[in-house]
Amino acid sequence: MKKSILFLLWFLPSLAFAQLKYPVTEKKVVTDNYNGVKVDDPYRWMEDDNSDAVTQWVNQENAVTTGYLSKIPFRAQWLSRLQEIVNYPRYTTPFRVKEYYYFYKNDGLQNQSLLYRQKGLNGATELILDPNKFSSDGTNSLATFAVSKDGHYAVVGKSTGGSDWRTFLVMDLTTLKYLPDSLAWIKVSGASWQGDGFYYSRYPATEKGKELSTKNENHQVYYHKIGTSQDQDKLIYEDPANPQRFHGVFTSEDERYVFLNISDRGKGKQGNALWYFDSQSGDQKFKPVIKEVGDYNYGFVDEVNGKFLFRTNDGAKNGRLILIDPKNPESSNWKTVVAEKPEVISSVNEAGGKLFVSYLKDVSDRVYVYDESGKYEREIKLPTLGSASGFGGWKDDKSVFYSFTSFTFPPTIYKYDIATGQSSVFRKPEVKFNPDDYVTEQVFYPSKDGTKIPMFIVYKKGLQKNGKNPTVLTGYGGFNISSNPGFSATRIPWLEQGAIYALANLRGGSEYGEKWHQAGMRFNKQNVFDDFIAAAEFLVNKNYTSKDYLCVQGGSNGGLLIGAVINQRPDLFKCAVAQAGVMDMLRFQKFTIGWNWIAEYGSSDSAADFKNLYAYSPIHNIKPGLNYPATLVTTADHDDRVVPAHSFKYIATLQDKYVGVNPVLIRIDTRSGHGASNLIKGLEVTSDIYSFIFYNMGLTPKFSSTGKEKKAF
Repeated sequence: MKKSILFLLWFLPSLAFAQLKYPVTEKKVVTDNYNGVKVDDPYRWMEDDNSDAVTQWVNQENAVTTGYLSKIPFRAQWLSRLQEIVNYPRYTTPFRVKEYYYFYKNDGLQNQSLLYRQKGLNGATELILDPNKFSSDGTNSLATFAVSKDGHYAVVGKSTGGSDWRTFLVMDLTTLKYLPDSLAWIKVSGASWQGDGFYYSRYPATEKGKELSTKNENHQVYYHKIGTSQDQDKLIYEDPANPQRFHGVFTSEDERYVFLNISDRGKGKQGNALWYFDSQSGDQKFKPVIKEVGDYNYGFVDEVNGKFLFRTNDGAKNGRLILIDPKNPESSNWKTVVAEKPEVISSVNEAGGKLFVSYLKDVSDRVYVYDESGKYEREIKLPTLGSASGFGGWKDDKSVFYSFTSFTFPPTIYKYDIATGQSSVFRKPEVKFNPDDYVTEQVFYPSKDGTKIPMFIVYKKGLQKNGKNPTVLTGYGGFNISSNPGFSATRIPWLEQGAIYALANLRGGSEYGEKWHQAGMRFNKQNVFDDFIAAAEFLVNKNYTSKDYLCVQGGSNGGLLIGAVINQRPDLFKCAVAQAGVMDMLRFQKFTIGWNWIAEYGSSDSAADFKNLYAYSPIHNIKPGLNYPATLVTTADHDDRVVPAHSFKYIATLQDKYVGVNPVLIRIDTRSGHGASNLIKGLEVTSDIYSFIFYNMGLTPKFSSTGKEKKAF
């Protein structure tokens, strides 16, 4: 009898799926000719996000997915435990403007964190903004808060439903009342104050109803004077001849120098140009410091006696600090302040006349202090292997704040005394689990070509390597972004179940500098997929898990990763979760700021790039006859970064071509963007992902109110 029950439990997901009926998705074949290669695009009509047919299809798909998820008996328990584990006060690192310290705090289950300030470190706490009141459903958020350097005003940037579009308002910080100012069509922009106004970047208004899908071109810089209407703003810079460039203006600490940053990733350029003008001079025209956009990056750090300190990878793939005299900006006159090291520079900050330079050593931060001339002073000792952030401030600061975190080390805020070099705990969260119950391993495994790839593996102490541990393997591998150790409270319930979390540091990121990045971009993109597949094989071969208990998960560029690897090795995974993935590699550049990714991927408009992209594009490599793993795709209606059409077309293709027994579903959220627009939505999607994984592995989680859960098997 017991044997029969276990047999039924094991096959329950498959039996449930056998009765699923997906919506019949209409095909309207459009054929494109890419340099002599004809490619059909039967779901092109799904790119129209305002189409009634698309809305109907979305509703039908969501009905199928909701019906499937609602039958999972432990779905509500996952959500309950997630809510329990995140329900503790969380603070951000404070930042100072004049006598006030500003910080964000979430009491636990608030959809949006609240913004507070206090006069001095011991003053009374004062509420400045409660973004939960921006909308009735808590999906509008505070995306920008930029205080003027005199502390009198702040730019308040609001996002609606998770969109990347911003609306800027101006708040009087004396009265905490808004001024009449309201600025629209802002994207890829901060707010940099100078005098009685600020610089910002925007796009021309788009066609009504097309705001979330139209290609964004002609990024313009304006200066807004407080108390005036947007149509009176002064156009500072635009470049209509190069419509796919980003333009941003920022000012030095004393507001004397105004800098224009220019990037041109739509033409495949990895770097930036940088121009400036001196507002105390009679000439207010921008002059070049770095004249042309190329493949090197130049990040402004500080102004030192009329010269500019930059972090750059020009002449140093791992990065260095250089001092440039703007009156003689030729590279032959550059002075190296901090030379390149074997480790890559991950960040540089300045405060109190000191430079705080962070390096990555095997994907873990090391932080060193230098004076402004580049003289080494000391290392800031961090608690363990992990990630540190913060350290920024003003020239007159006596102390700075930084945050440190790792996989089972919740973000803890430290105050660093600049004179003594001593760190002290400023705020430590009271989490509802015992970090000492968990283990973090770092391993180095060989990829297909023999390259050693680092991977973090996190699990509960006492875990047996018996091949039966449910495991989530994730990665990113792109855009020169490093996947560093970091804490997520929502990961704890997964680990409590005796499950494993594995993070592979794939090529394409910045873990080992520009060389590592280039090894995983453009024509080397297959290396990223090979690295990830090798990570999965390592976990299986070392008996951490097996193919029956291994799920792969990734988002955005990581969603592309998932789509690609399950095409190439569907046999290796039990299930897959692809979140907001770039799935159509032939058309990504057609929408919003997708052209910005050409520098990373290439473009199908190029014959050589097309051949490379077509070889791994997730949509175009779904093959009939393959036994795909159980697959859950997630996206949202307000994602105007990776438009949901990527996921729509992908799942329609997969549902059409795959005839196996595993579920292939899409979960489409409303009033959310590239990520969840509020806390509850984020917990709900995480709950559904964990439920989907366990259900398809034939496992039942065991929960208890104390959080001391038993293993799932």
